[in-house]
Amino acid sequence: MLDISTGWKTGIMIVIMIAIFYLFLIRPQSQKAKREEQYRQGLQKGDRVMTAGGIHATFIKTVGVQAYIEIAPNVQMRVMLNTLNPIPKES
Repeated sequence: MLDISTGWKTGIMIVIMIAIFYLFLIRPQSQKAKREEQYRQGLQKGDRVMTAGGIHATFIKTVGVQAYIEIAPNVQMRVMLNTLNPIPKES
């Protein structure tokens, strides 16, 4: 005979597991994505950026989903906007 309290315990454990996944995996990832999007939307000409490939450059402008960066005097590159990140602070 199946005890009703066993069903409740199983249900509560599932709810707790879902809450833990949300709090420790889903929520932090969505907050990080939101911060990165705000950073990219706030870029202005002259800001120092780093591409996903590690290239340090100066931001020039955005055209749609692409960005123009300057990697050396009079040397420009066109990259995807979502590859730009702030330059990390040195320890």
